Amino acid sequence: MTMASLAASDPGAAVRIDRLFFGLALVATAILVALVLLDHQLASAALIIGGFGLGVAFLKAEFSYTASWRRFLTRGEAGGILGGLIVIAVCALVVVPMAALLPKYGGAIAPLGPSLVIGAFVFGIGMQLANGCGSGTLYTVGGGSGRMLVTLLFFVIGSVFGSLSLPTFLALGGIDPILASDYLGAWGGLIATLASIGIAALLIITVARRRGANFMPSRNYVIGGLAIGLLCVAVFFVGGHPWSVTFGYTVWGAKAATALGFDLSHSAFWQWPGPKHALAESVLSDTSSLTDFGMIFGAMAAAAASKPFARASWPPAKSLFAAVIGGLLMGWGARLGFGCNIGAFVGGVASGSLHGWIWFLAALPGCLIGIRLRPLFGLSRE
Repeated sequence: MTMASLAASDPGAAVRIDRLFFGLALVATAILVALVLLDHQLASAALIIGGFGLGVAFLKAEFSYTASWRRFLTRGEAGGILGGLIVIAVCALVVVPMAALLPKYGGAIAPLGPSLVIGAFVFGIGMQLANGCGSGTLYTVGGGSGRMLVTLLFFVIGSVFGSLSLPTFLALGGIDPILASDYLGAWGGLIATLASIGIAALLIITVARRRGANFMPSRNYVIGGLAIGLLCVAVFFVGGHPWSVTFGYTVWGAKAATALGFDLSHSAFWQWPGPKHALAESVLSDTSSLTDFGMIFGAMAAAAASKPFARASWPPAKSLFAAVIGGLLMGWGARLGFGCNIGAFVGGVASGSLHGWIWFLAALPGCLIGIRLRPLFGLSRE
Protein backbone atom coordinates (compact mmCIF):
# COMPACT_ATOMS: atom_id res chain seq x y z
CA MET A 1 0.00 0.00 0.00
CA THR A 2 1.39 3.42 -0.98
CA MET A 3 1.30 6.46 1.29
CA ALA A 4 -1.30 7.99 -1.05
CA SER A 5 -3.65 5.03 -0.70
CA LEU A 6 -3.03 4.77 3.03
CA ALA A 7 -3.84 8.45 3.51
CA ALA A 8 -6.99 8.13 1.40
CA SER A 9 -8.28 5.21 3.49
CA ASP A 10 -7.35 6.68 6.86
CA PRO A 11 -7.26 10.50 7.30
CA GLY A 12 -5.73 10.04 10.73
CA ALA A 13 -2.85 8.14 9.17
CA ALA A 14 -2.30 11.06 6.79
CA VAL A 15 -1.77 13.43 9.69
CA ARG A 16 0.60 10.97 11.35
CA ILE A 17 2.60 10.64 8.12
CA ASP A 18 2.99 14.42 7.88
CA ARG A 19 4.10 14.67 11.50
CA LEU A 20 6.51 11.77 11.04
CA PHE A 21 8.28 13.35 8.08
CA PHE A 22 8.28 16.78 9.66
CA GLY A 23 9.96 15.31 12.71
CA LEU A 24 12.40 13.28 10.62
CA ALA A 25 13.44 16.39 8.70
CA LEU A 26 14.13 18.35 11.89
CA VAL A 27 15.94 15.46 13.58
CA ALA A 28 18.09 14.72 10.51
CA THR A 29 19.05 18.39 10.24
CA ALA A 30 19.87 18.55 13.93
CA ILE A 31 22.05 15.44 13.66
CA LEU A 32 23.98 16.89 10.71
CA VAL A 33 24.50 20.18 12.55
CA ALA A 34 25.65 18.34 15.67
CA LEU A 35 28.12 16.22 13.69
CA VAL A 36 29.87 19.22 12.14
CA LEU A 37 29.82 21.15 15.42
CA LEU A 38 31.57 18.23 17.11
CA ASP A 39 34.37 18.92 14.64
CA HIS A 40 34.18 22.64 15.53
CA GLN A 41 32.94 23.54 12.03
CA LEU A 42 30.67 26.49 12.70
CA ALA A 43 30.66 27.47 9.04
CA SER A 44 29.53 23.98 8.02
CA ALA A 45 26.64 24.15 10.48
CA ALA A 46 25.63 27.51 9.01
CA LEU A 47 25.71 26.05 5.48
CA ILE A 48 23.37 23.23 6.51
CA ILE A 49 20.98 25.75 8.05
CA GLY A 50 21.28 27.97 4.97
CA GLY A 51 20.44 24.99 2.75
CA PHE A 52 17.46 24.22 5.00
CA GLY A 53 16.21 27.78 4.48
CA LEU A 54 16.65 27.46 0.72
CA GLY A 55 14.62 24.26 0.71
CA VAL A 56 11.79 26.00 2.57
CA ALA A 57 11.94 29.06 0.31
CA PHE A 58 11.95 27.11 -2.96
CA LEU A 59 9.09 24.84 -1.90
CA LYS A 60 6.88 27.54 -0.37
CA ALA A 61 7.36 29.85 -3.37
CA GLU A 62 7.07 26.93 -5.82
CA PHE A 63 10.10 28.51 -7.45
CA SER A 64 10.80 26.46 -10.59
CA TYR A 65 13.41 27.37 -13.17
CA THR A 66 12.34 24.44 -15.36
CA ALA A 67 8.66 25.34 -15.50
CA SER A 68 9.25 29.08 -15.86
CA TRP A 69 11.69 28.58 -18.73
CA ARG A 70 9.22 26.21 -20.39
CA ARG A 71 6.38 28.75 -20.06
CA PHE A 72 8.60 31.42 -21.59
CA LEU A 73 9.66 29.26 -24.52
CA THR A 74 6.20 27.87 -25.28
CA ARG A 75 3.92 30.81 -24.44
CA GLY A 76 6.18 33.80 -23.93
CA GLU A 77 5.24 34.17 -20.25
CA ALA A 78 8.16 35.92 -18.59
CA GLY A 79 7.17 36.32 -14.93
CA GLY A 80 9.01 33.24 -13.71
CA ILE A 81 12.17 33.85 -15.67
CA LEU A 82 12.26 37.45 -14.40
CA GLY A 83 11.87 36.09 -10.88
CA GLY A 84 15.08 34.16 -11.52
CA LEU A 85 16.82 37.40 -12.51
CA ILE A 86 15.78 38.89 -9.16
CA VAL A 87 17.79 36.16 -7.46
CA ILE A 88 20.84 36.97 -9.59
CA ALA A 89 20.60 40.74 -9.02
CA VAL A 90 20.40 40.32 -5.24
CA CYS A 91 23.41 38.01 -5.28
CA ALA A 92 25.45 40.23 -7.59
CA LEU A 93 25.15 43.21 -5.22
CA VAL A 94 27.35 41.31 -2.78
CA VAL A 95 29.27 38.70 -4.77
CA VAL A 96 30.87 40.91 -7.40
CA PRO A 97 32.50 43.48 -5.06
CA MET A 98 33.39 41.05 -2.28
CA ALA A 99 34.98 38.53 -4.64
CA ALA A 100 37.02 41.34 -6.20
CA LEU A 101 38.07 43.07 -2.98
CA LEU A 102 38.47 40.32 -0.38
CA PRO A 103 40.97 37.49 -0.99
CA LYS A 104 39.02 34.98 1.13
CA TYR A 105 36.04 35.19 -1.25
CA GLY A 106 35.80 34.02 -4.84
CA GLY A 107 33.25 34.05 -7.60
CA ALA A 108 31.90 31.29 -9.82
CA ILE A 109 34.08 31.52 -12.91
CA ALA A 110 34.74 29.15 -15.80
CA PRO A 111 36.52 29.13 -19.17
CA LEU A 112 34.61 29.70 -22.40
CA GLY A 113 34.71 26.85 -24.86
CA PRO A 114 33.00 23.77 -26.33
CA SER A 115 32.72 22.09 -22.95
CA LEU A 116 30.62 24.95 -21.53
CA VAL A 117 28.31 25.16 -24.54
CA ILE A 118 27.81 21.42 -25.00
CA GLY A 119 27.29 20.86 -21.28
CA ALA A 120 24.69 23.62 -20.95
CA PHE A 121 22.87 22.49 -24.10
CA VAL A 122 22.64 18.88 -22.89
CA PHE A 123 21.59 20.05 -19.43
CA GLY A 124 18.75 22.04 -21.01
CA ILE A 125 17.39 18.90 -22.70
CA GLY A 126 17.67 16.95 -19.48
CA MET A 127 15.95 19.46 -17.25
CA GLN A 128 12.82 19.46 -19.37
CA LEU A 129 12.64 15.66 -19.51
CA ALA A 130 13.33 15.34 -15.80
CA ASN A 131 10.96 18.22 -15.01
CA GLY A 132 13.48 19.77 -12.66
CA CYS A 133 16.94 21.31 -12.61
CA GLY A 134 19.66 20.95 -9.96
CA SER A 135 17.89 22.91 -7.23
CA GLY A 136 14.46 21.77 -8.43
CA THR A 137 15.47 18.14 -8.06
CA LEU A 138 16.57 18.71 -4.48
CA TYR A 139 13.50 20.53 -3.22
CA THR A 140 11.03 18.25 -4.98
CA VAL A 141 12.79 15.17 -3.57
CA GLY A 142 12.55 16.79 -0.15
CA GLY A 143 8.91 17.58 -0.90
CA GLY A 144 8.15 13.89 -1.33
CA SER A 145 8.32 13.28 -5.10
CA GLY A 146 9.19 9.66 -5.86
CA ARG A 147 9.74 10.51 -9.53
CA MET A 148 12.33 13.13 -8.68
CA LEU A 149 14.08 10.67 -6.39
CA VAL A 150 14.66 8.60 -9.54
CA THR A 151 15.92 11.74 -11.28
CA LEU A 152 18.33 12.46 -8.43
CA LEU A 153 19.76 8.92 -8.52
CA PHE A 154 20.52 9.14 -12.23
CA PHE A 155 21.66 12.77 -11.91
CA VAL A 156 24.31 11.49 -9.51
CA ILE A 157 25.31 8.70 -11.90
CA GLY A 158 25.47 11.08 -14.85
CA SER A 159 27.64 13.46 -12.83
CA VAL A 160 30.28 10.77 -12.34
CA PHE A 161 30.38 10.06 -16.08
CA GLY A 162 30.60 13.81 -16.63
CA SER A 163 33.61 14.05 -14.34
CA LEU A 164 35.37 11.40 -16.43
CA SER A 165 34.49 13.24 -19.67
CA LEU A 166 35.33 16.81 -18.65
CA PRO A 167 39.13 16.70 -19.17
CA THR A 168 38.65 15.42 -22.73
CA PHE A 169 36.23 18.22 -23.59
CA LEU A 170 38.45 20.86 -21.97
CA ALA A 171 41.25 19.65 -24.25
CA LEU A 172 39.16 20.84 -27.22
CA GLY A 173 40.25 24.36 -26.32
CA GLY A 174 38.67 27.62 -25.28
CA ILE A 175 39.57 30.92 -23.69
CA ASP A 176 40.21 31.90 -20.11
CA PRO A 177 37.36 33.14 -17.90
CA ILE A 178 36.19 36.70 -18.58
CA LEU A 179 35.28 38.49 -15.37
CA ALA A 180 33.82 42.00 -15.40
CA SER A 181 35.72 43.08 -12.27
CA ASP A 182 39.06 42.11 -13.86
CA TYR A 183 38.53 44.80 -16.49
CA LEU A 184 36.39 47.39 -14.68
CA GLY A 185 37.29 46.95 -11.03
CA ALA A 186 34.97 45.89 -8.23
CA TRP A 187 32.39 48.64 -8.57
CA GLY A 188 32.61 49.01 -12.32
CA GLY A 189 32.20 45.24 -12.58
CA LEU A 190 29.10 45.43 -10.39
CA ILE A 191 27.58 48.17 -12.56
CA ALA A 192 28.31 46.16 -15.72
CA THR A 193 26.81 43.02 -14.19
CA LEU A 194 23.63 44.79 -13.07
CA ALA A 195 23.39 46.44 -16.49
CA SER A 196 23.62 43.04 -18.19
CA ILE A 197 20.81 41.73 -15.96
CA GLY A 198 18.72 44.80 -16.80
CA ILE A 199 19.31 44.37 -20.54
CA ALA A 200 18.37 40.70 -20.31
CA ALA A 201 15.18 41.61 -18.45
CA LEU A 202 14.23 44.19 -21.10
CA LEU A 203 14.81 41.69 -23.91
CA ILE A 204 12.72 39.06 -22.13
CA ILE A 205 9.90 41.56 -21.51
CA THR A 206 10.02 42.61 -25.17
CA VAL A 207 9.61 38.99 -26.28
CA ALA A 208 6.70 38.51 -23.88
CA ARG A 209 4.91 41.66 -25.02
CA ARG A 210 5.31 40.78 -28.69
CA ARG A 211 3.76 37.39 -27.99
CA GLY A 212 0.96 38.98 -25.99
CA ALA A 213 2.00 37.15 -22.84
CA ASN A 214 2.22 38.20 -19.21
CA PHE A 215 5.60 39.45 -18.06
CA MET A 216 4.86 40.47 -14.48
CA PRO A 217 6.34 38.12 -11.88
CA SER A 218 3.80 36.69 -9.48
CA ARG A 219 3.93 37.56 -5.79
CA ASN A 220 5.45 34.16 -5.13
CA TYR A 221 8.28 34.77 -7.59
CA VAL A 222 9.02 38.26 -6.28
CA ILE A 223 9.06 37.28 -2.62
CA GLY A 224 10.67 33.93 -3.39
CA GLY A 225 13.31 35.58 -5.57
CA LEU A 226 14.22 38.06 -2.85
CA ALA A 227 14.29 35.39 -0.14
CA ILE A 228 16.34 32.96 -2.23
CA GLY A 229 18.71 35.74 -3.26
CA LEU A 230 19.30 36.75 0.36
CA LEU A 231 19.86 33.13 1.38
CA CYS A 232 22.34 32.75 -1.50
CA VAL A 233 24.17 35.78 -0.14
CA ALA A 234 24.25 34.18 3.33
CA VAL A 235 25.69 30.96 1.85
CA PHE A 236 28.29 33.04 0.01
CA PHE A 237 29.29 34.84 3.21
CA VAL A 238 29.77 31.56 5.05
CA GLY A 239 31.18 29.35 2.29
CA GLY A 240 33.42 31.90 0.58
CA HIS A 241 31.97 31.22 -2.87
CA PRO A 242 28.55 31.31 -4.57
CA TRP A 243 26.07 28.55 -3.82
CA SER A 244 26.52 25.45 -5.97
CA VAL A 245 24.46 22.28 -6.18
CA THR A 246 25.76 19.68 -8.59
CA PHE A 247 29.35 19.22 -7.41
CA GLY A 248 27.86 17.57 -4.34
CA TYR A 249 26.08 15.07 -6.60
CA THR A 250 29.39 14.25 -8.28
CA VAL A 251 31.06 13.64 -4.94
CA TRP A 252 28.23 11.36 -3.76
CA GLY A 253 28.41 9.34 -6.97
CA ALA A 254 32.19 9.06 -6.86
CA LYS A 255 32.13 7.87 -3.25
CA ALA A 256 29.45 5.31 -4.10
CA ALA A 257 31.47 4.11 -7.10
CA THR A 258 34.58 3.81 -4.93
CA ALA A 259 32.64 1.82 -2.34
CA LEU A 260 31.55 -0.55 -5.14
CA GLY A 261 35.18 -1.17 -6.09
CA PHE A 262 35.73 1.35 -8.90
CA ASP A 263 39.04 3.22 -8.74
CA LEU A 264 38.58 6.84 -9.83
CA SER A 265 41.82 8.12 -8.35
CA HIS A 266 43.69 7.80 -11.65
CA SER A 267 41.11 9.82 -13.58
CA ALA A 268 42.34 13.31 -14.50
CA PHE A 269 39.35 15.05 -12.90
CA TRP A 270 39.83 13.26 -9.58
CA GLN A 271 43.52 14.19 -9.54
CA TRP A 272 42.70 17.90 -9.53
CA PRO A 273 43.15 19.35 -6.02
CA GLY A 274 39.49 20.19 -5.28
CA PRO A 275 37.90 16.93 -6.45
CA LYS A 276 40.77 14.87 -5.01
CA HIS A 277 40.24 16.43 -1.58
CA ALA A 278 36.47 15.99 -1.78
CA LEU A 279 36.81 12.31 -2.71
CA ALA A 280 39.23 11.63 0.13
CA GLU A 281 37.36 13.50 2.86
CA SER A 282 33.89 13.16 4.39
CA VAL A 283 30.91 14.55 2.48
CA LEU A 284 30.41 16.78 5.52
CA SER A 285 33.55 18.66 4.51
CA ASP A 286 32.10 19.50 1.07
CA THR A 287 30.22 22.80 1.10
CA SER A 288 27.99 21.82 -1.83
CA SER A 289 26.91 18.62 -0.09
CA LEU A 290 26.12 20.48 3.13
CA THR A 291 23.71 22.87 1.46
CA ASP A 292 22.26 20.02 -0.61
CA PHE A 293 21.46 18.00 2.51
CA GLY A 294 20.00 21.04 4.21
CA MET A 295 17.84 21.85 1.20
CA ILE A 296 16.34 18.36 1.04
CA PHE A 297 15.42 18.41 4.72
CA GLY A 298 14.18 22.01 4.59
CA ALA A 299 11.83 21.17 1.74
CA MET A 300 10.71 18.02 3.55
CA ALA A 301 9.87 19.96 6.69
CA ALA A 302 8.02 22.66 4.73
CA ALA A 303 6.05 20.10 2.71
CA ALA A 304 5.09 18.01 5.73
CA ALA A 305 4.09 21.10 7.71
CA SER A 306 1.96 22.77 5.06
CA LYS A 307 0.40 20.13 2.82
CA PRO A 308 -0.04 16.38 2.48
CA PHE A 309 3.39 14.82 2.17
CA ALA A 310 4.15 12.37 -0.67
CA ARG A 311 0.50 11.76 -1.56
CA ALA A 312 0.95 11.67 -5.35
CA SER A 313 0.49 8.30 -7.00
CA TRP A 314 3.50 6.63 -8.60
CA PRO A 315 3.97 7.95 -12.17
CA PRO A 316 3.68 5.73 -15.27
CA ALA A 317 6.69 3.93 -16.71
CA LYS A 318 7.19 6.39 -19.58
CA SER A 319 7.41 9.28 -17.15
CA LEU A 320 9.94 7.40 -15.03
CA PHE A 321 11.99 6.67 -18.16
CA ALA A 322 12.06 10.40 -18.89
CA ALA A 323 13.26 10.97 -15.31
CA VAL A 324 16.08 8.47 -15.88
CA ILE A 325 17.19 10.03 -19.17
CA GLY A 326 16.78 13.57 -17.86
CA GLY A 327 18.81 12.80 -14.75
CA LEU A 328 21.66 11.26 -16.74
CA LEU A 329 21.74 14.18 -19.20
CA MET A 330 21.67 16.78 -16.44
CA GLY A 331 24.43 15.05 -14.49
CA TRP A 332 26.70 14.74 -17.51
CA GLY A 333 25.87 18.21 -18.79
CA ALA A 334 26.35 19.87 -15.40
CA ARG A 335 29.92 18.64 -15.12
CA LEU A 336 30.84 19.65 -18.65
CA GLY A 337 29.05 23.00 -18.27
CA PHE A 338 30.53 23.83 -14.85
CA GLY A 339 27.24 23.58 -13.01
CA CYS A 340 23.49 23.89 -13.38
CA ASN A 341 21.02 26.79 -13.30
CA ILE A 342 22.41 27.65 -9.88
CA GLY A 343 26.16 27.05 -10.03
CA ALA A 344 26.71 28.08 -13.66
CA PHE A 345 23.93 30.54 -14.47
CA VAL A 346 23.00 32.21 -11.19
CA GLY A 347 26.46 31.93 -9.67
CA GLY A 348 28.26 32.81 -12.88
CA VAL A 349 26.24 35.91 -13.77
CA ALA A 350 26.15 37.04 -10.11
CA SER A 351 29.96 36.85 -10.13
CA GLY A 352 30.18 39.02 -13.25
CA SER A 353 31.52 36.07 -15.27
CA LEU A 354 30.63 35.95 -18.95
CA HIS A 355 30.29 32.18 -18.84
CA GLY A 356 27.03 32.51 -16.90
CA TRP A 357 25.29 34.23 -19.80
CA ILE A 358 26.80 31.86 -22.36
CA TRP A 359 25.52 28.94 -20.26
CA PHE A 360 22.02 30.46 -20.29
CA LEU A 361 22.04 31.04 -24.06
CA ALA A 362 23.24 27.48 -24.71
CA ALA A 363 20.76 25.90 -22.29
CA LEU A 364 17.68 27.54 -23.85
CA PRO A 365 17.93 25.69 -27.21
CA GLY A 366 18.45 22.49 -25.25
CA CYS A 367 15.26 23.25 -23.34
CA LEU A 368 13.40 23.68 -26.63
CA ILE A 369 14.46 20.21 -27.74
CA GLY A 370 13.57 18.78 -24.36
CA ILE A 371 10.12 20.38 -24.56
CA ARG A 372 9.51 18.84 -27.98
CA LEU A 373 10.54 15.43 -26.65
CA ARG A 374 8.29 15.55 -23.59
CA PRO A 375 5.11 14.19 -25.32
CA LEU A 376 7.03 11.00 -26.22
CA PHE A 377 7.11 10.27 -22.50
CA GLY A 378 3.54 11.27 -21.74
CA LEU A 379 4.54 14.73 -20.48
CA SER A 380 2.83 17.97 -21.51
CA ARG A 381 4.71 20.57 -23.50
CA GLU A 382 3.16 23.18 -21.25
